[in-house]
Amino acid sequence: MLLGVDVGGTFTDAVLADGDRIVTAKSSSTPDDQSRGVMDAVAAVLERAGVSPAEVTRFAHGMTVATNALLEGEAARTVLVATEGFTDVVELGRQARPDLYRLCAARPAPLTPAERRVPAPERMGPGGVLRALEDPDAVAREVAAHRPEAVAVVLLHADRHPAHERAIADALADALPGVHVSLSHEVVGTFREYERAATTEIDAGLSPLLAAYLARLAHHSRDAGLPPVRIMQSSGGLTDAARAAQHAALTVLSGPAGGAAAATLIAARGEHADLVCFDMGGTSCDVCVVEGGEARQTDGREIAGRSVALPMVDIHTVGAGGGSLGWRDPGGALRVGPRSAGAVPGPACYGRGGTEPAVTDANVVLGRIGGAQLAGGLTLDRAAAEAAIDRLAAQLGLDRLACAEGIVRVANAEMVRALRVMTVERGVDPRGYALLAFGGAGPLHACALAEELAMRTVLVPRAGGVLSALGLAAADRRATEQRTVMLRGDTLTDDALHDATESVAALARDALGEPAPEIRVVFAARYAGQAHELTVGPLPAPTVRALRDALDAAHEDRYGFADPATAFELVTVRATAIVAGPAVDLTAGAAAPPARSHRTVMFDGVAHDAEILTGDLPPGMEVAGPAVCELGEATVVVPPGWGGAVDRDGTLVLQRERAS
Repeated sequence: MLLGVDVGGTFTDAVLADGDRIVTAKSSSTPDDQSRGVMDAVAAVLERAGVSPAEVTRFAHGMTVATNALLEGEAARTVLVATEGFTDVVELGRQARPDLYRLCAARPAPLTPAERRVPAPERMGPGGVLRALEDPDAVAREVAAHRPEAVAVVLLHADRHPAHERAIADALADALPGVHVSLSHEVVGTFREYERAATTEIDAGLSPLLAAYLARLAHHSRDAGLPPVRIMQSSGGLTDAARAAQHAALTVLSGPAGGAAAATLIAARGEHADLVCFDMGGTSCDVCVVEGGEARQTDGREIAGRSVALPMVDIHTVGAGGGSLGWRDPGGALRVGPRSAGAVPGPACYGRGGTEPAVTDANVVLGRIGGAQLAGGLTLDRAAAEAAIDRLAAQLGLDRLACAEGIVRVANAEMVRALRVMTVERGVDPRGYALLAFGGAGPLHACALAEELAMRTVLVPRAGGVLSALGLAAADRRATEQRTVMLRGDTLTDDALHDATESVAALARDALGEPAPEIRVVFAARYAGQAHELTVGPLPAPTVRALRDALDAAHEDRYGFADPATAFELVTVRATAIVAGPAVDLTAGAAAPPARSHRTVMFDGVAHDAEILTGDLPPGMEVAGPAVCELGEATVVVPPGWGGAVDRDGTLVLQRERAS
């Protein structure tokens, strides 16, 4: 009995997987305290399934607590301890500007202002101690004078020589008992001082906030009789709540990573191992790519202009969701987002007092959403949606339908840009991939986006409206550790490679806290003289020859050439300890045929008499556009020229029948 709960900006989704039965539910998110919305969703799905909390064997959770805090610049009061002379590394950053043609564009301010940065009189070099740390207690006393809620300790070359960081941590534990301390060699473990410092600062600043949230959730779930909650990490695997609370930086993409985990389930089941995954919720749209059944990973990225140098699922997010608001800019143009109606009041059609037009309201006016009941038990207020669209239409000098269609087109354009970032701009031809659409609003827009990218296939899973929660329920348990080793020349031998691999793998096993049947090791390597690495592996056997061949192949694939004669170096070893998630039977059972009706739906300014299918779609059923499928937690729009059938898992496989 597997329970997964995913928090979104508008709705909190819950899935209970019990054998081949998948039960779903939604509740409104509670931004002030996400744990209340989580427990509301849990109660709803358990009631719908007719089971008690004691029957649940696994409780997995993806949330946006760390993400939202990072986006909003909220953090605990943090002090940064850095090597004397290097306390401003988090402010200096890299020379890259956020906007090439706006010299005045500012980067976000560091979480620790200059007055809360404490110098440590010490110095490590690549080979070891250059200046001893003689009095760590004096450093701790200076830190304590700032009354911190968290401390980030980032010393030069601590990734290879952590003794001074550990000494300061011991002194801080005596001087500031109970205050959270993040050490850079534990959080990141790799070189590049700015990225290591920025990530450790984020980890320190967010961990007390996340720990408080997880403590509240643990209290609620314990009172409800649920098993201990496990948290989705940005890397796509679950970890214990205690580890997540200790290292919040691991969870900055916790919510979207659940969708990537679900996409790999779909890829493993169907004929499509290569997917462009498109998760459109109420507030944002998340895009990732699955190749060969595995979600593409990245070594780190910037989030809200802040560097996070940790392995994570490669996800691109834009502010385009069902709740994204349409507005007129000073030049008179129609814009959509990034501001959202959120969970409260939500789009005008939710009937909760919203007056501004959202993408969902536009879909209501166009006839694409028309059922009396919306997901989450909300009642559709069509009149409120029309009034909201009319107000914006008057500002723009448009009629109601033209304004609604304009909102949808602008939102689609923003999402197409996100899809291009993850495909065309990365050298991936999307025409060879299927578009996997999920999230409450994803299937509404999927076919239109596929048309823009000349993609011929769209997949909509039967639990598409809550697919991220399903991914959480079935996700692997993972712990990833990485260390910079810098093996080159005579030091890069088979024995040294084996020793480095084993030592990092042991760290991953320890972090997981239980026996791991699988250890996956990848390597970051580069040609001598290069500034950045390519990730290669896993390798059948960790030998220098195999590493050399893998690097040459990766370089050829990425840059169009390889240079086998050039010396190379192994920079970083990364190991992931994995306990495979429980098997989930996605096979769809027999279902009653959906109710059929008709209504007028607008496509490209033309009114069409579309068939409306309300209810679950049984395997084998065929659907031809124009049609609208009103599923339990999502609505699928099938435009003219599209059609398809439902496969054995209940996934609606749509094909484009006309040339683009």
